[in-house]
Amino acid sequence: MIQRHEVRGAGDVRLAAWEFAGADTVGVPGPPGGRPGVLMLHGLLGRASHWAPTARRLAPHYRVLALDQRGHGRSGKPGGPYTPDAYVADAIAAVEQLGLAPVTLVGHSMGALTAWQCAARRPDLVAAVVICDMRASPVGEVRQRELADWLASWPVPFATLGDVRRWFAAGCGRTDSPDPVRGDYFAEVMEERQDGWRPLYATEHLLRSRDPWIRDAHWDELAHVTCPALVVRGLDGLLGRAEAQEMVRVLPRGRYAEIPDAGPLVPWEQPGAWYATLESFLPEAMGPADALQGSVGAA
Repeated sequence: MIQRHEVRGAGDVRLAAWEFAGADTVGVPGPPGGRPGVLMLHGLLGRASHWAPTARRLAPHYRVLALDQRGHGRSGKPGGPYTPDAYVADAIAAVEQLGLAPVTLVGHSMGALTAWQCAARRPDLVAAVVICDMRASPVGEVRQRELADWLASWPVPFATLGDVRRWFAAGCGRTDSPDPVRGDYFAEVMEERQDGWRPLYATEHLLRSRDPWIRDAHWDELAHVTCPALVVRGLDGLLGRAEAQEMVRVLPRGRYAEIPDAGPLVPWEQPGAWYATLESFLPEAMGPADALQGSVGAA
């Protein structure tokens, strides 16, 4: 069962949060009144529904929600701002308004940056953080131009959703490295309009969201994350091993996990290994979920 919640984020932007649970547990609050809370934050090119398989896996033991961040999915798409401060304020609003604290924040790419910034700024709200495929170092101007050129190359509108899957699976119009996972991932962010299938976000919003990654490093913020933090990378992901291990060293309570045969879309390319990694970390970081449930029931 999926339930939609509305959150008011920074600047009163309307945000959609999606709760994944059985019919008997939707809306049951996080601690101290119920199961431990988990909020999942997607990446720059994602949306909350990408987290559905992970959320359903965790839902028997945790109260799990995924947030459509501003400019994405079914959330509001204001003219701005698209800054780290705005994304952090939105996530904090979701945690507070949905009663999730102390929450574990699970973030992929941009969502991982938001997660550790929330933990650094509001340690009272965050119990643990999972950082998947996000760098602490600046990405540089070249990477930003590459992203802009790639987004401009999308042959939108696509005639059918099948065309979306084929184009992205075939290396975005090339024939090298066919990847059905990539095709499914990008099909999820499209919506049908009168002229065909187009992405749910605006290119200019994506580029402005990524502007701070060009020049800013985030090592100082990592050092202020006092809760348990897990850094996860795919062997062929964008986050290199040396940088990931340095992030773990800087984090006061950092841990490291590497998943073979995965690129930047780790949770979707290797779901079994991803689930096992989460299911090992969460009880250690938050305490056993079943034990918490038992104590709540006994009370």
